Amino acid sequence: MRQRRIGSFSVSAVGLGGMPMSIPGRKDRATSIATVHAALDAGVTLIDTADAYTAPSDGQGHNEELIAEALASYGGDSSSVLVATKGGLIYADPGPWTRRGTPGYLTDAAKQSAARLGVDAIGLYQFHRPDPDVPYAESIGALKNLVQEGVIVHAGISNADTDQIREAHSILDDDLVSVQNQFSPAHTDSRAELDLCAELGLAFLPWSPLGGIHRASDLAEDHSAFGDVAAELGVSPQQVALAWELSLADVVVPIPGASRPPSIIDSAKAADLKLSDEQLARLGR
Repeated sequence: MRQRRIGSFSVSAVGLGGMPMSIPGRKDRATSIATVHAALDAGVTLIDTADAYTAPSDGQGHNEELIAEALASYGGDSSSVLVATKGGLIYADPGPWTRRGTPGYLTDAAKQSAARLGVDAIGLYQFHRPDPDVPYAESIGALKNLVQEGVIVHAGISNADTDQIREAHSILDDDLVSVQNQFSPAHTDSRAELDLCAELGLAFLPWSPLGGIHRASDLAEDHSAFGDVAAELGVSPQQVALAWELSLADVVVPIPGASRPPSIIDSAKAADLKLSDEQLARLGR
């Protein structure tokens, strides 16, 4: 599979988002683990999780523990897999999720995530969402300290605007390697953030790259150009959407969520799907 860079790591151009495997309405554990194994078999080497991907009865960390179990039970080599996790949110149903961006909380959360993942240092740890009650610089400073202490290898931020990306970059410098924002055919508001990441050499990780859990299956209905191109190529509209996102910049690494093996197998194929200039123009490059 085509590769892209996240800091010092080379990863598959399409990753796997773990959230659907842990929130309410999730599939059984065996199906979720089979989904992770199918992703690895397809060449996926980036898995994105968070301590807040869980259900009320489970407490923080359900998805991290699930991913760790799936990697440990995989029959092949998983040594090249980068598991990226996030901290700074506490799951609430129906929401909104509670934000916790104090340095003390983030420090403790990162160490607990490392323990759940069974690693000495987390390859990529991301601040999940800005906390309006905590100065952004204080939250980012906690990530800087975590890198210096060896708790994490690289730092990332999520749900950040351009000013916050620049502020985090000024604090973390080369320790900041990624930004994870919502981006899809239905949600292009973060195009300025994507372009800034390309300028700064930061990986841009679109979350809900197919429009979200409840709209992904309707992508062609909602965005007919993607359905038309998919029909021409004999592939799914979801593959076309991911390939379109990959075409926007070399720093883009979509992380589609999946809870069934067929979904991630299909998505992974987008990494090597070639779209013509004419097709990209129709899709709105």
